[in-house]
Formats: sequence, structure tokens, C-alpha cells
Amino acid sequence: MGASTGLLWTISIAVLIAAAAAAEAETKWPGKWEMFLQNSGVSAMHAALMPNNKVLFYDSTIWRTSEIKLAKDEPCHVYDPNKPADCFAHSVLVDVNTGALKPLLLSTDTWCSSGGLTKNGTLVSTGGFQGGANTARYLGTCDDCKWVEYPTALAAKRWYSTQVTLPDASFMVVGGRDAQNYEFIPREGRTNTKLFDSALLRETTERDENNLYPFVWLNTDGNLFIFANDRSILLSPRTNTVLKEFPRLPGGARSYPGSASSALLPIRLGLVNPDVIPAEVIICGGSRKDAYSRAYHKIYEPALQDCSRISINSPNPQWVTEIMPTRRVMGDSVILPTGDILFVNGAQRGCSGWNYAKDPNHVPLLYSPDRTIGKRFTELAPSTIPRMYHSTAIALPDGKVLVGGSNTNNGYLYNVEYNTELRVEKYSPPYLDPALSNLRPTIVASGTPKQVRFRRKFTVKIELKQEKVVKEDLKVTLLAPSFTTHTVSMNMRMVVLGLNDVKRNVAPGVHHIQVYAPPNRNIAPPGYYLIFAVYRGVPSAGEWIQVV
Repeated sequence: MGASTGLLWTISIAVLIAAAAAAEAETKWPGKWEMFLQNSGVSAMHAALMPNNKVLFYDSTIWRTSEIKLAKDEPCHVYDPNKPADCFAHSVLVDVNTGALKPLLLSTDTWCSSGGLTKNGTLVSTGGFQGGANTARYLGTCDDCKWVEYPTALAAKRWYSTQVTLPDASFMVVGGRDAQNYEFIPREGRTNTKLFDSALLRETTERDENNLYPFVWLNTDGNLFIFANDRSILLSPRTNTVLKEFPRLPGGARSYPGSASSALLPIRLGLVNPDVIPAEVIICGGSRKDAYSRAYHKIYEPALQDCSRISINSPNPQWVTEIMPTRRVMGDSVILPTGDILFVNGAQRGCSGWNYAKDPNHVPLLYSPDRTIGKRFTELAPSTIPRMYHSTAIALPDGKVLVGGSNTNNGYLYNVEYNTELRVEKYSPPYLDPALSNLRPTIVASGTPKQVRFRRKFTVKIELKQEKVVKEDLKVTLLAPSFTTHTVSMNMRMVVLGLNDVKRNVAPGVHHIQVYAPPNRNIAPPGYYLIFAVYRGVPSAGEWIQVV
């Protein structure tokens, strides 16, 4: 690839950013925190939004206790015939609107596991501790669905591993403690026997490990960006070959226990898609490479303050670094309906591990990727609850962010420096400023399809009482819900759709937005997404739509 290719790439990036830069409504409102649940029953170590508007929380079965019992008609778990049965729930479903809790029985241990949603909305959870490490678990969305567990599904023990959705909506699981390899998750009920060695994971393992829970993102070409410690590659899941090695990211350790935050930036589509659709990865914060060893000796080093992004399809990809307003380790990244990213939770010193961090970072950061360096970060309203190790955060259909968890203790403990945290909050980002409510569109569910096919044009019907609703002020986004644990937002993905036309005032205050579905499965694997209409930076509530 020569200079002309690089020039065309730069121009294509500039065009996409310019197309995305609609005039946004101005607000200085820093957002608002509200208490949602005083007691989630189970510590929210793992969290996933299901397409039935239930959030799944689960932690670990090894503690044999929680703050919620199983239903009376649910048999207790007998883990040792010589010890009392475990009648506590270790997973709960939470109604995102009412907060109603439904306890669920888990038998295999899920401590530090991974997960993702199938194309039909079933949650697949993999790995865990001890007897749960080779397990694949399934939870559907029906009202009476229960966990179905297969303890011998995986070929290797997966503890602190990452699960990624592939273009055909199947899964791969990467890494984990003492697992410098990856494997493809078999179909339900089957057992996998084949492993693929990973030189990246072998070569990035250090005394403090620093390569657990690697960041894995599906690129727009169907290959996988895999980042561990301070190195990254592009891997073909079809041929199992390394296609590219990216420059190192200097400064410290980024994957667990260094625990930086990462996201695949929103994928922007036009009406005419280029042969290669740009994709950018961002990694923010983390810790120095010896932070875990030093924290063991009660020395809590300052977290990293840098934030870097890289265009992984560029002919000459390079990390571009800027400085965040505050230091952060163990922060959660959440792609918002607008395409901005919220960084929340975590600490300013130390790293991941039982009581290995100090100085909670209470101040969320809003990152606006389309702005220039130096103007991308905005500090928002601080929380009052420390959200340390084992915290989670996920985007909700109404545009708020659900924030829960924090348990830096080996068990449920309360008379300690950082209590086991069962309170769950909702955070309203600045676009929910009451002063902007007249700019907020409403998607008319009956006028918007529930299912769309690749490359097809479809219409999103909205209600918006504004005199001038022009194409340049609108965008439509698809957000794939993440499975979130240990600072890793697995499979979190946003696609900004190509907008064809806007038919204004089809009825008073009713408009039709014509958009194109994603062009292929590399861009958006089949499955459920939240679709949002965004007007001048103010998003509608999301509606579930299935891409098939």
C-alpha cells in the first residue's frame, strides 16, 4: 500500500467524521445519579442486558451465600453431602423498569467468567473457577427459563477469559489463567476438544500476568483485534493465522490485573460503503506493570492517565495518545446511544485484585470521539458510592446507565474499608437534561420493523415536534448490548447507519427516517440490537430490533 492509499484512507476518515458532526444541542448539565435498588440480592460482578429488558447479575457460587434466597420451589444446591446445602441464589434477573428481582439457581462456579448473547437472545456464559472452568451455561429469555449448564463443554479451563461474537454469531473464547490459547465454543450440549495456541498470550505473560481478560474486538473485515498486556494482533478466525501485529502501547499494563478500559469506537456507515470500513479501538487508563506485586506489599501506585486510540484498518496504524482529566484503573466503558463513551467506576491507585486499589474515582468522564484532541473529555457529576473491583456498568434502553457491583472482598463483607456493594444506581447522561426534553425523539414502535435483513433499506418512524427536522441533524444508531465484567465490555458494539432520506411531517410531528441495514455480518453479527434515533445529540429511547 503506497502513499496514495494512505491519503485515501485519511480522506475517508475525515468524510465520515464530518458527516457525523451534526449541530448538537448545548448543555452544561453534568448528569444525575439516582438510586435504583438498595439491595440487588447478588453482587453485580457480571452484568448483561437481555432483549426482554431484564438485566442479569451474577457473581460466584464458591461463597455459598448471597443476600437473596432461591425460590421455595427451587431445590437447594448440594455441593458437598457432608455440608449444608446452599439455598442462596447466585444470579438474579432484574426488571430494568420496576427493579423486580427473580433469583435463579446456578450450580457451576461462575467466578470471573465470560459471556455473550446468541442471535436469538440467549445468554451464553463460559468458564469460571474450579468445577466451573470448563463450563458453558445457557439462559434464555422466556418467563420460566432457567440456567442449563454443561460442565465439560470447553477444552481448556477458562478463568479470566474473554468471549467474542464472530460474524456467523458463534463464539470464540480467548485466554484465561494458564490458558495461552483460544477455542471455539461448541453448539449447546456438545464438547470441544480442539485448542489453538496463541503466541501473543504466551509472550505477554509476566510475573504479574497482565494479559488476562484480553480486549477482543471484531473488526469490520471479520478478523479479530486481540490486545493483551501492551501488545495487539489481528487474527483471522477462519484460518487461525496472525495477519498483522500492531505497535506496542507503551506506559504500562492494560489488561487484567492492569485493567484499563477499552471500546471499539462506533462504526460509521455511509450510503456507499468502501471496500474497507474504518474501525478504531480505544484503550484508556490501566496501571504500571508491577502494580499487582507492589499492591501485595501495600504500595498502591498511581493508575495511568493516558488514553490511546488506533485505526486498526489503516495502512500504517499508530497509537495516538492524549491525557484524561483523572487517573483510572478498573473503569467501565459504556457506549451511549449517541456514540459518545462514558468511563465510570474504578480507582486512582493500584490495580485489580482483593483490596489492591485505593482512592475511588467517583467522577465519570464523557468521551466524544468526533472532537479534536484536547476537547474530547468532559467531567460529569460525581457519584457518592465507591465502585471498585468487580463493578459493572451497562447502557439501558431509556438512555440511562445502570451502575452496580463493587466487591473487593473474598465473600460478602460489610465492616471493611470497601463494603460488598449491593446498591444499584442509574446515571442520566447530559443528553437527558430536562431542558432538552423537547428535542428528544420518540421511536414509534408500530412504525419501525422488529427484524431487518442486511443491506435492506427500512424506515424508522419517529415523533418529534420541531419545525425544521433536517437530515443533517439526525442519525440512527444500533447498539449491541455488552456482557460486562472486570472492566471488560465484551461484544459492546455500535453501528451508525447510513441515512438515505427523511420524510418530514408525514403526520403532524411524525417523520420517517429511511436508513440502510448494515451491509454484512462482519459489521453487525446477527442478533439483537437497540435502535436509537438521535436528533442534535439527543437520543430517543431504544427499541429492540433483530438483524438477521
